[in-house]
Amino acid sequence: MNKRLLGALGTVIIGAGVIAGIGTYVASAKNDSRVLAATPAGTINTAQGNLPHYTLDMSAYPDSMAGSHGTTGGKHPGWVTYGPVTNFQVPAHSVITVTIKQYDSGARITNDFFASVHGTIDGTAIINGKAVKSVDPEAVGHTFTLHGLSDAKSQLFVSVPLPSLPDALIPSSGYSKTPNTITFSLITGDAGKYVWNCEYPCGDGTIARFGGPMSTQGYMSGNFDVVNA
Repeated sequence: MNKRLLGALGTVIIGAGVIAGIGTYVASAKNDSRVLAATPAGTINTAQGNLPHYTLDMSAYPDSMAGSHGTTGGKHPGWVTYGPVTNFQVPAHSVITVTIKQYDSGARITNDFFASVHGTIDGTAIINGKAVKSVDPEAVGHTFTLHGLSDAKSQLFVSVPLPSLPDALIPSSGYSKTPNTITFSLITGDAGKYVWNCEYPCGDGTIARFGGPMSTQGYMSGNFDVVNA
C-alpha cells in the first residue's frame, strides 16, 4: 500500500537479534528468480588498494506499476517495490557503487539507527549531489539494508537511508520527474550469500507493517550474492 495512506506507528526498538531475525525471514521468503549482475566500471583506488569497480542501478517506487511487475502491477499493484529486480550478483573483493532513484514519500523511521549511513566507503552516501552521513529521521522513504548470512566467510552489513519525497512532488498518477538520487559505494569481501531488505515499515498499514512487501522478495527485499570473478 502507498505509504501516503499509512498511519503513524509507535517507535519500534530493533536490536541486533531482531535485525538478524529479519534477515533470516527475508531469506526464507518467496524468491524471484531474476538476477541483475553488476556492470564492470574499470578499477578504483581505495584504502585496500586498487580494486575492480562495478555499478548497480535501481529505483524505489510507491507502487508496483514499474520494475519487474509490468504496467498492471502484477499480483500486488499497490505494494511499494524496488526495481527493475531485487536479486543482485556482484564480484568478491570489489568496489560496488549503487545508485538508487527514490520516487516515494515517507514519514518517521521507527528506529533512528536506520536514518544513518552504515558500512559504506567513508561512512557516507551522496544524496542529490551532497555527501551525508544521515538523513532527517522524520523524512525517510525507504532503506537499502544489506545483511550477512551464516555461510559468508566475511560478514557485510550496509544500511543506507533513502530520504522521502515531499507529497507536493508526487503526482496523483505516474512517478515524480525529480526523484531523490542516492549513490553509495561498498567493498565486498569473500564470496557469500547475503540478503537485503527495507527497514522502513512499509507493509499493509496494520501491526504487520514489517510484512507484506517488506518481507517478500521481488518487492522490498531480495538476495545479494557475492561471487568469485
